[in-house]
Amino acid sequence: MTTTDKGPVVVATEADDVTADMVITELNRRDVPVVRFNPADIGESLTVSARFGACPMPVAGKLRTPTRTADLPTVRAVYWRRPEWPSFPRLSSDDARFAAAQVRYGLGGVLYALDSPLWVNHPLRVAAADYKPAQLVHAQQLGFKVPSTLVTNDPVEAREFVRSQGNTVSKTLRWTAYTRNGVPMTGWTDQVTAEEIDDSVRVVPHLFQARVDKVADLRVLIVGRRTFAVRIDSGLLDWRKDYSALAYSVVRLPSRVGEALHAYLDRLELVSGSFDLAVDRAGDYWWLELNPNGQWGWLETETGLPMSTAFADLLIRGDGP
Repeated sequence: MTTTDKGPVVVATEADDVTADMVITELNRRDVPVVRFNPADIGESLTVSARFGACPMPVAGKLRTPTRTADLPTVRAVYWRRPEWPSFPRLSSDDARFAAAQVRYGLGGVLYALDSPLWVNHPLRVAAADYKPAQLVHAQQLGFKVPSTLVTNDPVEAREFVRSQGNTVSKTLRWTAYTRNGVPMTGWTDQVTAEEIDDSVRVVPHLFQARVDKVADLRVLIVGRRTFAVRIDSGLLDWRKDYSALAYSVVRLPSRVGEALHAYLDRLELVSGSFDLAVDRAGDYWWLELNPNGQWGWLETETGLPMSTAFADLLIRGDGP
């Protein structure tokens, strides 16, 4: 059986997604049918119809875009990259909230009802994996060194923690799109002192963490059973602040570290994930975080590692790792 004898790979992502483009290019090169869509296009540019109960299979129906159609029972894999849900700005706030919920639970529910395709990764599993406090617990249970961390909205306890730790950083608990005066902003990992902490901390929980005395960062991408590890040298506390200052080198992880990362994904029922680790002067590996749907495209460009090929391999198989 050739790859074209099987059903399509469905790719859910936003309009401009270079990383998804890389995987789709590889799938196209192998003549694998691909149906790409963005949930925000629901309406004229995206329709879904599904039947339940009165048909021989659990779910029957189609997903249609202006140029492609996916027969739902034949979908072999779903690559859930960075889809956007519609906001319906022309509707009143109540109507927009109602309409958005119908799309999430209608379109999303139909896709979740497909029990045969491989998900990379399933949105419900991604949501569960995105909580940083839970990540810290899983990482410690699997043998990683975890920096001393405090999550609190108590400014007194926060100041006491910072003073007791010495070098301390603050991190966002969840990245969210944010603009100030029309300018996009992001939350970096930044050094914090006790004197900077005021009563505004009470408004929401904050994450404070002892700073790791690192010599380098590691970004580790796992795709199925394949592992790609890249050392990032920069001297920066948060290497994302200046990509021009980064130097990359491909490294091989100690077997215990690689096995622990795979065990982490298995525990959370994920087939792929991007891990951030730090290496200290003694050569120990410190847990920083997991992004279950992290960016990796630029690393393939910088290192030549066949990451998009690995994703294509996984999606073509249409089964678990």
